[in-house]
Amino acid sequence: MGLYFPEPLGETGYRDLSLAPVCVPPPRAGGICGWEVGSLKPKYNRHSGLGVVPWELGLRSSSRADFSPDPPGGPGKYTVRVATGDLFLAGSPNLVQLWLVGEHGEADLGKQLRPVWGKEEEFEIDVPLHLGRLLMVKLRKHKVLLSLDWFCKWISVQGPGTQGEAFFPCYRWVQGHRIICLPEGTARTLSDDPQNLFKKYREQELEERRKVYRWGSWKNGLILPIAGNRQLDLPRDEQFLEDKDLDFSVSLAKAWKDMAIKGTLDIINCVKGLEDFKKIFPRGKTALAERVHDSWKNDAFFGYQFLNGANPMLLRRSSRLPARLVLPPGMEDLKTQLEKELQSGSLFEVDFSLLDGVKPNVIIFKQQYVAAPLVMLKLQPDGRLLPMVIQLQPPRHGCPPPLLFLPSDPPMAWLLAKIWVQSSDFQLHQLQSHLLRGHLIAEVIAVATMRSLPSLHPIYKLLIPHFRYTMAINTLARSRLVSECGIFDLVVSTGSGGHVDILQRATACLTYRSLCPPDDLADRGLLGVKSSLYGQDAIRLWGIISRYVEGMVGLFYKSDQAVKDDLELQAWCREMTETGLQTAQDRGFPISLESRAQLCHFVTMGTFTCTGQHASNHLGQLDWYSWILNGPCTMRKPPPISKDVTEKDIVDSLPNLHQARMQKTVTDFLGRRQPVMVALGQHEEKYFSGPEPQAVLRQFREALAAMDKEIEVRNAVLDLPYEYLRPSMIENSVTI
Repeated sequence: MGLYFPEPLGETGYRDLSLAPVCVPPPRAGGICGWEVGSLKPKYNRHSGLGVVPWELGLRSSSRADFSPDPPGGPGKYTVRVATGDLFLAGSPNLVQLWLVGEHGEADLGKQLRPVWGKEEEFEIDVPLHLGRLLMVKLRKHKVLLSLDWFCKWISVQGPGTQGEAFFPCYRWVQGHRIICLPEGTARTLSDDPQNLFKKYREQELEERRKVYRWGSWKNGLILPIAGNRQLDLPRDEQFLEDKDLDFSVSLAKAWKDMAIKGTLDIINCVKGLEDFKKIFPRGKTALAERVHDSWKNDAFFGYQFLNGANPMLLRRSSRLPARLVLPPGMEDLKTQLEKELQSGSLFEVDFSLLDGVKPNVIIFKQQYVAAPLVMLKLQPDGRLLPMVIQLQPPRHGCPPPLLFLPSDPPMAWLLAKIWVQSSDFQLHQLQSHLLRGHLIAEVIAVATMRSLPSLHPIYKLLIPHFRYTMAINTLARSRLVSECGIFDLVVSTGSGGHVDILQRATACLTYRSLCPPDDLADRGLLGVKSSLYGQDAIRLWGIISRYVEGMVGLFYKSDQAVKDDLELQAWCREMTETGLQTAQDRGFPISLESRAQLCHFVTMGTFTCTGQHASNHLGQLDWYSWILNGPCTMRKPPPISKDVTEKDIVDSLPNLHQARMQKTVTDFLGRRQPVMVALGQHEEKYFSGPEPQAVLRQFREALAAMDKEIEVRNAVLDLPYEYLRPSMIENSVTI
């Protein structure tokens, strides 16, 4: 969002020439936006339609000594280029008026252009006064009978005082008819502006932003979202552009049309065997989805998914036998095996206790069921992770120990136990790992940034490419996916309130360390596990992002003290932890930043969350959930209390064909590769001016390309390739 000024009137662009702004840089002048008002009415010159306000006139409390004695930018010819967005609706029929603002004055360039989508407009103009170094461009879209918003990408100016070409990034919608300021693209902290040239601009920009980027409230006990119930409630800059909006709307309409046509037959068709679910297995399935269909019953394949599947966030190395694992008499051999694996460091566990006590859904008057399993697994020397025992529910006081399922049990009993685990994993994957850790945390980072950091700030410029469409897709999720009568209520066993309970529980135990792969993987005992491809790639990607952030931070913060003294940065940190995350400092999130290292770690966490974290939990859905039996969204029978299980018992427990088709439809829609996609680090927007930031970005892209190539080479010899953290497949922001 740009900074808006009151609408000007009159020939010079102001209601009264005595109020015409004069750009004055001295500290006591209050900066570029703290205009000093002249006691004398300045002259108005006409030179090729150019209105000028000389800096020599109209200064009430400044002297010539306040300015550099030899201004670098004298009178001369300026070349101005204005770039409009590429989409059809990016242009506008309204004339746009521009001003050049320098250290010593400003020049009104008049109504010079009518923006046309996809084009760069260029014109030359003579400016007969000393502007000095160019600091910003002001623009105003004039009224006509039809007033349309204009998407301005950037403005560049070449001429006296620009030292080459001055670049003024915009990349946002210009709405209404007020004046907007675009500062030159050099990033500046408060300390980089000793004369307070931009102080007033920064303050007013944040004041305007806080009016439109307001914290909302969805459910008690959850982190805060952006205010708004619909996409149209959001700031225009956060809404889908027309290509994304068209793809989303058309694809969704097609999905529901297919669902309506084919789903009608599902109501009268019945499933008699497990293979009958092939009726809804997608034709355009991925190679890995086909492999899932063929191998889903295999124990090694079951264990592999906790390492590298859709949800690799739950597995951890056991430090002791879980207290909930009650071994009844007659299972001494199992206890010996478990203790042996524990001593050798090869015992792992996946505990779904977060689901214990969650109220299950009732769908079309039929009760659904939820379990809270525990899985114990052993890591083989060849890297395979094999299940040893499954407990479907925690023990209850005064009740017999819960049944334990073993690989040696009757095949149908063991298979049903694994299906229950996969259904439980579906719940925590979609709600804890994907929605909370991927989507909602990214939204908090985005909103806090928009409310606390001005567009001149280097951390704003560093993070802003990673917020594209995040608020829009999250608003759609809250209104359609996890809302009342949304998808979760219709087909998922934790819908109708259980899903909110899970999110509240997951939020209460969300830690800062868990969002940082080096810490998270260390805490879960997965560092050095060679078969954890997710772990290897996450550490590698984190390192690349960390070096990128360190490179940028090093350009603007030369000491730890500079970080401590940055009041905007400290306000941003507090806004995120105390407000957005709802006082999360007791879970390790910082409320202040005391060093460059701490700042880099915090920004790396934010960047990874908006990119790699989301990708690792989003991209696998189409592969692992297309075959419904590998991750059923609901269970229609309670967990078994005996091992006398038939195939019919399993079929009766699984979603019916209608529920399964609904799950498949949503999975196909959300899990498909996005046609409107920007890969990590490949954004075209240029927020930083100057060669040094561009060099850091170039090194980042080179490191990502090298990692991408190495993963391609590695995957070529793997039986099961892992691609979810391949840089070319990671979106630059959370968009779906």
